[in-house]
Amino acid sequence: MSSYLFKSNVNEYLEGLPESVQSRLYQSPATCLAIYRLLPGLAKFFIMSMVFNEKPQAVRDFDSWVKPNGKMDLVEALRSIKSLHLLKEANGIAIMNPVFRKSFRNVLTGNEIGNSFGVLCDTDDTHKVSVEFLDQYAANKWETILHFMVGTELEQSPSPGVLSLLTHSGLMEGKSVKDMLITNEGFQFLLQDVNAQLWTLLLQYLRMAESLQMDPVDVLNFIFMLGSLELGKDYSLSALSETQVNMLGDLRDYGLIYQRKSTSRRFYPTRLATTLTSDTTSLRSASSAMNKVIENAKDSAYTPTNIENSGTIIIETNFKVYAYTNSPLQIAILNLFVHLKARFSNLVTGQITRESIRKALVSGITSEQIISYLESHAHPQLRRAAEEELNKKNGFESNNHGEKIQILQPTIADQIKLWQLELDRIMSFDGYLFTDFSSDQEYQVLSKYSEEIGVLLWNDSSKKKFFVTKEGNSQVIAFANRRLKKKA
Repeated sequence: MSSYLFKSNVNEYLEGLPESVQSRLYQSPATCLAIYRLLPGLAKFFIMSMVFNEKPQAVRDFDSWVKPNGKMDLVEALRSIKSLHLLKEANGIAIMNPVFRKSFRNVLTGNEIGNSFGVLCDTDDTHKVSVEFLDQYAANKWETILHFMVGTELEQSPSPGVLSLLTHSGLMEGKSVKDMLITNEGFQFLLQDVNAQLWTLLLQYLRMAESLQMDPVDVLNFIFMLGSLELGKDYSLSALSETQVNMLGDLRDYGLIYQRKSTSRRFYPTRLATTLTSDTTSLRSASSAMNKVIENAKDSAYTPTNIENSGTIIIETNFKVYAYTNSPLQIAILNLFVHLKARFSNLVTGQITRESIRKALVSGITSEQIISYLESHAHPQLRRAAEEELNKKNGFESNNHGEKIQILQPTIADQIKLWQLELDRIMSFDGYLFTDFSSDQEYQVLSKYSEEIGVLLWNDSSKKKFFVTKEGNSQVIAFANRRLKKKA
């Protein structure tokens, strides 16, 4: 998922809040800064143009600030800031929300920001931790969640709170921990960048918090505050509300903050927290991002902007797969749809087969998702070959300019899609087959009864057979026994 998509999801949630809740949010300078970061580029320009301008701003002037080919961007920018009630229109004049204006001015000038950006501890921590430790800690916490989703055997499962969040968000399903399986949405979740994954869970956390009578303003303010804190610094709990203190346990489970003990009066934000509202993070995929965190934990030059996933997977036309990775998580994801055969120190080999794809399809993963994963994690060698092929094609056929690069060979992508079509033609049901009737009349009566009560799935009059649902089997047997007693 691109940064645009995750921002649009967060903005959609914020836009759906009542105006009274939005106004309370704007009382926090840190929240105003976070919301500003999430706005479309043109909306940011409008806000910055008006925040210190006391003169009336005519709405029609916005048109003159935009190029003729940018009208759609103008419409989207105005829709966004109006939905958030950052801007109102009265008699053709644009009026900025006074609460937001005051808080955002304070952010830009550094005046009257209070405890909005957290309170640094004024005493030395005798157990102070390093940035490298925080990176490792966050990686372990987040990777545990992702490993659990792909079915890796773990010594300890994620906390009950995390499991509840995964099921309520539709990423996994199952009545018990052992029965939980990844869903279609869950696999799509694995294809997103880390920020998008975090916000997917945090938005669900917000919805659940509202049902638990937690103040959404307190919850949002704390989440947005985390995005503005400094990595490696320890912050005091003294400035937090009761709701925010209660959130610490959940945020520890997600790897967003570190506390040595649950009773500690200080906490450290991790890199996952400090980049929540950042534009610079490029943690493209969960597997690559967490692997990079671990690999670069001892690199002092490590920053989100230099975390890049150059691609690790090569797939041949004979469906052999080579993945240059030692990440247990990426290997576990591949195992969802690839028959793995060998593993070396930095290489895993396997084969895409009809059975391996069917196993993934049955669990809810789609062919498009598998193809998307292979393309997004393709080795640079495959990308270069695809670009060269497209350039050659464009050189011979001038009308092909703008055509999308095909990273996977068409035969591979088409075959994966065909395997899904093959499976889509077959529907499986748990139930019972009735056969060997003593007479045609007995068959007709029982099959008709099964159809009337809605449990008949299939019947064949010529062979005197029919198939009923698992739940309806006992009803049909009871009906048959009653008829036998009457005959007796």
